[in-house]
Amino acid sequence: MDLDNTLLDRAGPFRAWGQGFLDGIGAPAADIEWLLSIDADGLTDRWDVADAIRDRYDLRVPSIDLVEELHDGLVAHTRLDPLIACALRIADQAGWVPVVVANGAVRQQEAKIRETGLDRYVADWVISEEAGVSKPNPRIFALAAQRVRMPLRGAWVVGDGPEADIGGAAAVGLPSVWLHRGRTWSDGRFRPTRTADGLIAAVAAVLAG
Repeated sequence: MDLDNTLLDRAGPFRAWGQGFLDGIGAPAADIEWLLSIDADGLTDRWDVADAIRDRYDLRVPSIDLVEELHDGLVAHTRLDPLIACALRIADQAGWVPVVVANGAVRQQEAKIRETGLDRYVADWVISEEAGVSKPNPRIFALAAQRVRMPLRGAWVVGDGPEADIGGAAAVGLPSVWLHRGRTWSDGRFRPTRTADGLIAAVAAVLAG
């Protein structure tokens, strides 16, 4: 299972942090749309986001300080939806082994997993920075299976990333559920096995499949 915008909302916490940050430096409130476009739904490297902020507002602070502020702000605003926790418990009781496979920095991703209490509902997690390989590379999915001592065959991949999650599932030959988040599928190279409007519906699709 993917982490950001799958198990845990990232878009909302990033917007909340961004609005508070912009207000703190006296930037126009409308600049939140610029910040969201620069972040590209979390796909832009956090150092590049920090550099873009420094350049736009001519800030005399090191990029590392902005990276740390972004990290702390995201973690502080992130919450685990109780309904998602319930869905994970149901999946576990049905015999599935939920494992998080996430791209990103270990410190931030692991902090979100632990501080939201998500760690109580998943068997383990693999984060790209620590693993040395990132989605959609098939190796990271194999590492996730090894981490929980389960065969990769028979697993499902659940996530919102067309390339990272669904492309990764296709590369390793696994069925997948894509969380569309209001988007329309447009990649002709591969397709998700199922499409869902959220994690709860995705878990239901896996259980039915």
